[in-house]
Amino acid sequence: MNSHTNFLFYISLVFLFIYKAKGFGPIDTTLGFLSQPLNQSNFDIQKPYNLPVDQRYRFVDGVHKLWVFKTDKPHSRTSKTNPRTEIRIRGYDYSSGVWQFEAYGYVPSGTSGVCIMQVFGSKPPHATTTMLTVYNSNLLYYRNPVILSDLYNKWFRVNVIHDVEGNNVKVYIDGVLKHDGPAQGDPHIYHYFKCGVYSQNEASFCMESRWKDIRVFKKT
Repeated sequence: MNSHTNFLFYISLVFLFIYKAKGFGPIDTTLGFLSQPLNQSNFDIQKPYNLPVDQRYRFVDGVHKLWVFKTDKPHSRTSKTNPRTEIRIRGYDYSSGVWQFEAYGYVPSGTSGVCIMQVFGSKPPHATTTMLTVYNSNLLYYRNPVILSDLYNKWFRVNVIHDVEGNNVKVYIDGVLKHDGPAQGDPHIYHYFKCGVYSQNEASFCMESRWKDIRVFKKT
């Protein structure tokens, strides 16, 4: 290479780094993280308390299928919350450090007014650090901003990174940074990950999401 070619090569690397750092290109969000062992025993299925699990959840060929109706009961007799069918990941509750949730999600058309992923735990009056919701084919961080449009009937990879001490949450879709902002969490409160369907305002009659390759990571 001559000096001019070297210069152009260097400049291209700089622009590539900036491009990815700013969230314009896909990156491997798991670098520097250690994958934690998970199996079916870590997946606690929360579903309407009056129904057997198999009426709201199936696990076939590596895919978790969860659905709920807006007329369903809550997940316990004493709960005043909306209907849900969710996977509550057990064994990795945390109150410090940097943790990451990764999975492939799928939402069929017609599902709306629902939370499909949570980082649970927050200081009052909030209950969650993060919620990813679906409204009319859009995936949102709570109700704003939109982080993915036209999401129906396709698989997409979700990575959510929660830095407890840094009070920060990053959301990546297919490796591209879509949200980077303060968390509602607290270092003195335990957090955990959930995914599935949890009815919100303006919910469709039936809500469904599917998940595969669910993983949990901790920063080393």
